[in-house]
Amino acid sequence: MHVLIVEDDDAMASALGAAVASAGHKPTRVSRGEDALLDHRNHEVILLDLGLPDMDGLDVLRKLRQVTHAPILILTARDDERSVVLGLRSGADDYLVKPVKLVELLARIEAVTRRTNRSGPSAPQQIVVGPLAVDLDRRVAAVEHRQLSLTATEFDLLALLAKNAGSVVTREQILDALWGDAFLAHSRSLDVHLTGLRAKLKIPGFIINVRGVGYRVEQE
Repeated sequence: MHVLIVEDDDAMASALGAAVASAGHKPTRVSRGEDALLDHRNHEVILLDLGLPDMDGLDVLRKLRQVTHAPILILTARDDERSVVLGLRSGADDYLVKPVKLVELLARIEAVTRRTNRSGPSAPQQIVVGPLAVDLDRRVAAVEHRQLSLTATEFDLLALLAKNAGSVVTREQILDALWGDAFLAHSRSLDVHLTGLRAKLKIPGFIINVRGVGYRVEQE
């Protein structure tokens, strides 16, 4: 299991990394909140310090929660009740106060991953939504047997929306999935790809713009 350690203190990060590795996991350490937002996608668990040099850890937590369901454990020196409540209400799966016993940390990691494990039947390789059929394995999409000529990004965007048909996919989730950064200052490229995708689909009203939130594919 890949574990992302977001900790600016070198000694603490080293101890956490050694503990995680001793349990057979693969640790990666970053020291800034911005790096955590960029690197989280390759990890199954996130250990998050709140006292980071570039951003408040609670802000990092809230932003991570917009784009990932991975378990997030807060490790911090903030032990006041307000911080604990804020951390858990902001989406943390657990809250540990430093100094933390490494044996306890590993037990908590095991507990949250077991609790949040959503493994089930393997995801379907073909998605059908109304007249649209998306073959994830072959990376081919067709509308009523008319195969679409899509760029790689257009296909990934269509597949993401189709997988979540009937639900809103936020702009942050799309930017994170396609470009690895949910908080790009400029997201004009997404608008361009959506325009191109709609033109190729030729299905009016199929991709709905939910103003201020994101996009939804209508599920018939």
